[in-house]
Amino acid sequence: MKKFFTTIRNIFAIEDLRTRILNTLGFLVIFRLGSHIVLPAVNPAALNEAGGMGGIFDLLNTFLGGAFSRASVFALGIMPYISASIVVQLLTVAVPYFTKLQKEGESGRKKINQITRVLTILITLAQGYGYLSTTIPSEAITMDSTFWWTITNMIVLTAGTMFVMWLGEKITDRGIGNGISMLIMIGIISLLPGSLWAEGLSRGGSELLFFILELIALFFVVMAVVMLTQATRQIPIQYAKQVIGGKVYGGQRQYIPLKVNAAGVMPIIFAQSLMFLPGLIASIWADTSDLANSIGQTFNSYTSWQYNLVFALLIIVFTFFYTAITVNPNQIADDLKRNGGFVPGIKPGADTSNFIDSVLTRITLPGAIFLALVAIMPALAVLAGVSQQFAQFYGGTSLLIMVGVILDTLNQINSYLLMRHYEGMMKSGKIRGRSENVAVA
Repeated sequence: MKKFFTTIRNIFAIEDLRTRILNTLGFLVIFRLGSHIVLPAVNPAALNEAGGMGGIFDLLNTFLGGAFSRASVFALGIMPYISASIVVQLLTVAVPYFTKLQKEGESGRKKINQITRVLTILITLAQGYGYLSTTIPSEAITMDSTFWWTITNMIVLTAGTMFVMWLGEKITDRGIGNGISMLIMIGIISLLPGSLWAEGLSRGGSELLFFILELIALFFVVMAVVMLTQATRQIPIQYAKQVIGGKVYGGQRQYIPLKVNAAGVMPIIFAQSLMFLPGLIASIWADTSDLANSIGQTFNSYTSWQYNLVFALLIIVFTFFYTAITVNPNQIADDLKRNGGFVPGIKPGADTSNFIDSVLTRITLPGAIFLALVAIMPALAVLAGVSQQFAQFYGGTSLLIMVGVILDTLNQINSYLLMRHYEGMMKSGKIRGRSENVAVA
C-alpha cells in the first residue's frame, strides 16, 4: 500500500503528467454533463414512462453511458465517428485511391481524416433521423410540428456528435490515453456502480453468498481478459553487424511481438451488427410463417444456444479477417530486410513472410476461440442467475473496451514515470507484454 501511495505522489509530482490527467478529468466531466442534457422539445418524464427499447438499443445505451435512453444531445455519442472510421479503414484495403492516401504519410492521413469527418456527419444525420423516428414516442414530443422538430434535433444530434469527437481529439492531444476509447470507456463504466448496487440489493439476506461468488467470478473473468489483451508471441530478430567509421553498429537481438488478439474488439462489433439481421428478416414473414416467427424469437434472445453458436462462429471468422487486414507479414518481412534484420534460421524475404504468416495463423486460432468465449460470457452469466444489467460486465464488448483502455492508459502513465526515473506502476517498471526492446517493423 505504501508503494501505491508513493506512485500516486510521483505521478502528481510530474507537472506535464499532472496537467494531462486534470485535463482528461475535465473533458470527461463535460462529456458526462452533456449526456444529461435532453434534446429540445422532449419531455423526460414521458420518455421514462415509455421504458427501454431492448436489443441493440440497450447495447448502444451501454456504450453511451445512458445518454441514448435519456434522449440527450449526446444520444449518438461517438458511435457515428467509429462507424465512419471502420468504413474508411475497410476502404483503405479494398479501394486503390484510399490505399494510396494511406501511403502518402502525413498529407494522406489529413485527407483520410477529412473524409472520415464528412462521412461522420452524413452517418450522424442518417442515424439521427432513425433515432428520432423510432426510439422517441410521440407522447414525449412537446412541439406541434413533428417535421421541424425532427429537422432541428437532427442538427442538434449532429452537433453533439461532432462536439464529442472534438472532446476525444482534445483528450488525445492534451490529456492521457486515447480520447475516443476513453469516452466509450467512461460511458460504460458509469453504469457499473448502479448495476453493482442493484445486484447487491437483489441478493440481500440468504443470497448474499451468491453475490460474493458473482464478484469472485467477475474478478477471474477480468484477469482472463487482461491475459488475452496482453498475450503476445515474440519472434526473435537479429540485426547484422555493420562497421561504420571504425565503430560496430547493429548485432542486437530484438523481437517482433505478435499479439494473440491482434484484432481487438472489432470482431465482436462486426459480429454483433450481423446478429440482428436474422431476427429483422424473420420479422417480415413472422405473421405468415411459423418457422420465421420461431427464428425471430430465437435470434432475438441472446441467451439461446443457437444465437450464441452463430455469434461465436462469426467472431472466429471476423477475427481471422480483421487480423489479415491489420497485420501484413509481407510488409513486416520487407521492412526487416530493408533494415538489415532477419529471423534466425529463416531466409529474408518470402521465407520470412511465410514464417510470420504461419505463426500468426497458429496464435490467432486460440485467440479467436478465447475471444468468442469472452463474447458469450454475458449470456452464460444470465443463464447462471446473474441479472441482465450486471451480466454485461462479465464479458463482451464492454469488458474488452474497459480493460484495453485502462491498460493503454496505465502504459502511458508508466512511460512518464520511467522517463523521470521514477519506479513504474508495476514492480518491474513495465506492464507485462510490453517492452522498450521491440523491433519496429
